[in-house]
Amino acid sequence: MKRLDKYILRKFLVTFFFVVIILMSILVIIDITEKIEDFNKMDQTTWQIFTKYYLNFIPYWANSLSPILIFIATVFVTARLATHTEIIAILSSGVSFRRILVPYLIGSTFIALLTFYMIGWVIPEANKVRLKFENTHIKDKFYYTDRNVHLKIAPNTFAYIESYDNTSHVGYKFTLENIQGYEYDENGKIKKKLNTKLESNRIIWDKDRGKWVIENYKLMRFRKDSLRFDIKYGNNMDTLINLKPEDFESKYMYNEQLTFPELNAYIAELQKRGVGKIEQYLVDRYERFAYPFAVIILTIIGVIMSSRKTREGAGLQIALGFALAFIYVLLIMVSRSIGKNGEMPPLMAAWLPNTVFSIIGFFLYKRVPK
Repeated sequence: MKRLDKYILRKFLVTFFFVVIILMSILVIIDITEKIEDFNKMDQTTWQIFTKYYLNFIPYWANSLSPILIFIATVFVTARLATHTEIIAILSSGVSFRRILVPYLIGSTFIALLTFYMIGWVIPEANKVRLKFENTHIKDKFYYTDRNVHLKIAPNTFAYIESYDNTSHVGYKFTLENIQGYEYDENGKIKKKLNTKLESNRIIWDKDRGKWVIENYKLMRFRKDSLRFDIKYGNNMDTLINLKPEDFESKYMYNEQLTFPELNAYIAELQKRGVGKIEQYLVDRYERFAYPFAVIILTIIGVIMSSRKTREGAGLQIALGFALAFIYVLLIMVSRSIGKNGEMPPLMAAWLPNTVFSIIGFFLYKRVPK
């Protein structure tokens, strides 16, 4: 690595981490201001609040904003170099613009790899601690209030619960249906062809044994014609079904608490069940691959935008950098929302911002004096 590379790389990384420290300090101050009353009411010491909450709050936001932070740092460093005519001097010495990009690419690749590791393994574990703290001490206790819940727990198995108490882990008016397939009725409408049907007044989770206990049940086994069936009554039945108490807990930021292996396993479990609405988890998985590339793409665009010396100085270029960063964030939010609603393929939704900004970067690069 040449002296020029070390010079630019050092400025670039120092500025990036300086921007991270400044913005994270501002975010922490704002968050403390908003939650100061909650902190005063809870039975946690200042040290416990710091270690359980803010020690996990800071990495989450630093990583979430890393593409934006690196873009701001890139624009700031390059604009300062351009203002002091250092870019012109480097180009005049015979160094190509492409060669100037090298230290930026080295720095952004390092941060991109760090981002990938953080978002895949470190941040989810930190989120588990932070969100548990929030749910216990800051947010109101979660109560499962949905009624008449229909769940597909396997490709041919459907569960129904009229109501569920997530504090005592008791479900009421439980039905479990296993079907042979589907058939048409006399009106030409598709209906389930039942294999077995289990009805119960209550279903209770046995924490010690990790099983559901079904009380006062009626089990109907249908014959091949689905018209005749045998009935069995009972008081208690232990059963293992693909249903857990966690399915009735709060899903607030649930996907962001899953590491890469956990997220892949959860998606596989949902697909095994035959659950159709899994777009939000697929979008999240693809975004974790796309996000680190955003760091590199925005770094290149930042260098291109701010490498020219202007009469207005670095201020205008930094302002334009903020504007472009805002557009990028807006595009991420829009494409993510569309993808999670199933109106766009998850892979496309995750990579759309990077694709758009790669095209922008390509055209900007073509216009830069080499």
